[in-house]
Amino acid sequence: MEPSACEDLKAFERRLTEVVSSYRPSTIRWRTYFSVVLSVMSVCTAVSAWYWLRDPRTTVVPLTESLWIHPIFTVATITLTVSVVLFIFGIQKLVVAPQIITSRTRTVLNDFNMSCDDTGKLILKPRQNNNCT
Repeated sequence: MEPSACEDLKAFERRLTEVVSSYRPSTIRWRTYFSVVLSVMSVCTAVSAWYWLRDPRTTVVPLTESLWIHPIFTVATITLTVSVVLFIFGIQKLVVAPQIITSRTRTVLNDFNMSCDDTGKLILKPRQNNNCT
């Protein structure tokens, strides 16, 4: 390989590792945030549902008034529902951004007989011999 080609590959590798590593903190943040919110809202919904169902007024008053009397249950249920809907519509795709980048990069690098690992480091594949004998 020429010296300029090696320098270009090294510069590409540095930039790729920089891009992949820049997505890691946001990935960890999203996973942590989503896990904590989902866990807290699940517990709040379960506990407040118990109190809501055990309240003798629940069977007597209309549903809207019963929900108004139990604001913790109402807010927890709405937040849990929104979290589940966001998950269904793809919020988890934000969590796998580094994997998407490295996967697409591998696809492109395959044409050049190269690959990369999950951190963005380049992997040079050995040349294939196409000797037809």
